[in-house]
Amino acid sequence: METAEFLDALDREGRLLAAAAEQAGTDAKVPTCPQWQVRDLLRHTGVVHLWAAGFVADGHPSARPMGNPPDLDGPALVAWYRDSHRHVVETLTAAPPDLACWTFHPAPVSSPLAFWARRQAHETAIHRHDAETARGAARTAVATEFAVDGIDELLRGFHARSRSRVRTRQPRVLRVRATDADAVWTVRLSSEAPVTVRGAVGEADTELAGPADQLYLAMWNRLPVPSVTGDREPAVLWRETSPIV
Repeated sequence: METAEFLDALDREGRLLAAAAEQAGTDAKVPTCPQWQVRDLLRHTGVVHLWAAGFVADGHPSARPMGNPPDLDGPALVAWYRDSHRHVVETLTAAPPDLACWTFHPAPVSSPLAFWARRQAHETAIHRHDAETARGAARTAVATEFAVDGIDELLRGFHARSRSRVRTRQPRVLRVRATDADAVWTVRLSSEAPVTVRGAVGEADTELAGPADQLYLAMWNRLPVPSVTGDREPAVLWRETSPIV
């Protein structure tokens, strides 16, 4: 996917998130994040937007902590989230293609600008789903190409980092397959961080499969995995150790 496509997705997903949060109310429980109410979801996602926009706007070269959300609630908090979302969209849209700034995982994208557009698009899509579960109405579907990219970012980006908690004493191989797209990953699990490659490489102990839209949300622990074949232990391990807020 191109940077412009990620920016379009970010813009759309943030608007949907805000609308769902407004309809649910800030005191509504978030079933997919049981420790959160909608106010927590808005505060978290809004702060992440501002944090990301800061690296891009300043060309900041190293890690720095996130800020704190304002002491707002109700409609004022929803309005603050909308402003934070608008700010990150406008900041990324205005950034030069040759932007240089810090990024935090080795996602296979061409530039820091592409990294942040992609990361914010998926951050917002997952939390849009959270907001829609709090609202209780039907959820918005995720486009197949975008869902495949999000699985790739999760496996080859987030869980390629040394901080991934998905570890096994004995080596195991996990296959992840989107059944409605030409997309399959082989994830090698060990006592080190997972190593993922595209394609069906060798034999697998376990396969997680399903339509890309559902599999995307399942890999982020928002839905059950549509199909698990083989040894179920690696699937349980993924569910228990892979969550990222």
